[in-house]
Amino acid sequence: ALNKLSLNLYENQVVSFLGHNGAGKTTTMSILTGLFPPTSGSATIYGHDIRTEMDEIRKNLGMCPQHNVLFDRLTVEEHLWFYSQLKSMAEEEIRKEMDKMIEDLELSNKRHSLVQTLSGGMKRKLSVAIAFVGGSRAVILDEPTAGVDPYARRAIWDLILKYKPGRTILLSTHHMDEADLLGDRIAIISHGKLKCCGSPLFLKSTYGDGYKLTVVKKHPCSEPRVSQFIKKYVASCLLISDTNTELSYILP
Repeated sequence: ALNKLSLNLYENQVVSFLGHNGAGKTTTMSILTGLFPPTSGSATIYGHDIRTEMDEIRKNLGMCPQHNVLFDRLTVEEHLWFYSQLKSMAEEEIRKEMDKMIEDLELSNKRHSLVQTLSGGMKRKLSVAIAFVGGSRAVILDEPTAGVDPYARRAIWDLILKYKPGRTILLSTHHMDEADLLGDRIAIISHGKLKCCGSPLFLKSTYGDGYKLTVVKKHPCSEPRVSQFIKKYVASCLLISDTNTELSYILP
């Protein structure tokens, strides 16, 4: 459940949405896409209220849910065509956009393949692409890289960055590196409340303690000598843990 969540999203930006399981990320996205009605409060997307103008909002809204919504008996091309038609795009524009997107997805050789023959990474790339088709200006991506291999993950990142201009993107993730790389701003939510929101650089400078260095001990081990050695290079290092097996330092 959400608790007085207030958040602004801006065009030409990706907002990375971070939070533990059950924090409210998917609930927020479900409300924004009209799957759940809000019990109180509201949101506006490009000037339209989600409580009363969802039909207008959907013309410019794209969504990639946590789990793929694909049809085994349709091809890659047919999926992009079908979802573009739902946005009432002109046929010529659909064809042009579809050709470009299939090339960007690196799925040209799978264009006419049934979805049931694709790998998990390819299916996920297609699901993310579907969120952008039809000229979607507001794009909601719920853990778009969940369960994919590193190569497919990188391809999805490239796709999101390439299609960011002219769009407002909200992306949820569990990966800090992904939030850092893709997010112009990072919003952290816990128990339905927004805890902080800002650029990756702002959050690091405000909350970051620096790097943590862990040294594995081999007997005999002299903690003072190890600390002295590290302080030769990082004078302000701080010993935070000394156990039987390792030493831990914070390096500002």
